[in-house]
Amino acid sequence: MSEKIYSVNELNLKIKNFIDNEINFYDLFVKGEISNIKYYKSGHLYFTLKDENSSINCTAFNYRYKKISTDLKNGDLVKIFGRLNFYEKTGQIQLLVSFIEKQEKLGALFEKLEELKKRYREKGWFEIDRKKPLPFLPLNIGVVTSEHGAAIHDIINTTKKRFNNANIYLYPAKVQGEGADIEIAKGINALSELDFIDVIIAGRGGGSIEDLWAFNEEITAKAFYYCKKPIVSAVGHESDLLLTDLIADKRASTPTQAIEIILPEKKYFYEILNNKYYTLNKIINNKILSKKEKLINYKNNYTLNNFNKLIQLKNDILNNRYNKLNTLIENKIKIEKKTLLNKIDVLKKVNPLSILEKGYSIVYKGENIIKSMKNLKNDDIINIRVYDGEFKAKIFDIKRSDDE
Repeated sequence: MSEKIYSVNELNLKIKNFIDNEINFYDLFVKGEISNIKYYKSGHLYFTLKDENSSINCTAFNYRYKKISTDLKNGDLVKIFGRLNFYEKTGQIQLLVSFIEKQEKLGALFEKLEELKKRYREKGWFEIDRKKPLPFLPLNIGVVTSEHGAAIHDIINTTKKRFNNANIYLYPAKVQGEGADIEIAKGINALSELDFIDVIIAGRGGGSIEDLWAFNEEITAKAFYYCKKPIVSAVGHESDLLLTDLIADKRASTPTQAIEIILPEKKYFYEILNNKYYTLNKIINNKILSKKEKLINYKNNYTLNNFNKLIQLKNDILNNRYNKLNTLIENKIKIEKKTLLNKIDVLKKVNPLSILEKGYSIVYKGENIIKSMKNLKNDDIINIRVYDGEFKAKIFDIKRSDDE
């Protein structure tokens, strides 16, 4: 049997022909959840229809003429009517939509997400005052993302441009698909325990809402909340905020922006140093000029120029004052001395003991002074005090003046 080799175009045309001629692919009703919806000015509408296990691209050309609602949004659960189409140029299958009916409630995933947002909002997990401030200059940056994705390359390249002294520590993790939330959480927890890590970035590049959903899961949200280090959510999207965007200490729209937020440019520090150098130099020069002016003033100062004369004059004045004061003191001493001597003379004159110098004596009997012979009798022992001493005597022959 001869081998048939198809070109890519031939193969795609066969697939298209098969789909176009398969009646079961016409007039389809499909139920699912809208994501990645985009309304274009051209009048066309593009979105993804998905359930928990699969997704398919959908297109509604000229949607206004088909009376399709203009307020559809991500997460809406809808029922659509259309047919299957195969675009041979890109090899993509899509649903060409003719009608869309909203099912009056959010899709299962978005409904679960809204419940989580409500719960964590009530707990205060989104409050600004609980968010940790970013370090001024983090030199050790932990990153949780795919080692093969564009995010890590953007982070490394941006770091080199802004401040090439900073170190990047990558914890490689799946960032989409089954188990991605667990790996992201493990990475955050591991980097959070390293003392030298200053800040953590967790994220990925852009993608559909399905690709980003790991950052809406509860396990990832808890890892962000309980992270010990400041953490930045850096998921490349501009649509509704993800759960980790709300909980993170800082939210960046892309991994590149995350580095721009947390890492200042090195030239910024050069500018600061140059400004400080200029300011310090100006202060020093002003100080020098000020000191120079003071020196000139000192040089022309009368007191300094005539210092010796003033000192001599001051000494003369002091000496005169000293001499006057000394004279006053000496005169005062003389006066006081004379006054004291006069008082001593007066005291001497009135002192009864001074009479003893003239030959008088004082007679005591016991402690009493004898003033009359009436106080004495024979055999009494008396004390006689003279000027320079005292002696005892015994009475043996009393003569009173009244006995005569």
